[in-house]
Amino acid sequence: MEYLHTMVRVGDVDAALDFYCTKFGLVEVRRTENERGRYTLIFLAAPGDVERARESRAPLLELTYNWDEKEYGGGRNFGHLAYRVDDIYATCERLMKAGVTINRPPRDGYMAFIKSPDGISIELLQKGEPLAPAEPWTSMPNTGTW
Repeated sequence: MEYLHTMVRVGDVDAALDFYCTKFGLVEVRRTENERGRYTLIFLAAPGDVERARESRAPLLELTYNWDEKEYGGGRNFGHLAYRVDDIYATCERLMKAGVTINRPPRDGYMAFIKSPDGISIELLQKGEPLAPAEPWTSMPNTGTW
């Protein structure tokens, strides 16, 4: 397992970048604009991690800006932790056997979500290419929120 990033939602990209980059000292290493989904993802690294981050080998802070939402209440500004796993199906099976609910099953062979006992969402991402869709995951519904 490899720690990838922590995601927080922001309501004002300029104010967020001023805080995280100008004042706090993080460095923007990657940005994705998604017009269809109406969001922007901005990945920041600590100065000492910039080169490793550009090669996808350092933990990052992901700022998510949803174009149509400016304010978040009830803790919705904190998103999730993310980890890359060697085999998403084996990981989810092991977690289920340990009593963990798979909130968003890996129907696509690539992404799943679970929650900590305190309600923190944790994203699991398949290392490399997605695995071929397989049961029971393909037909497993979402459970709760993620």
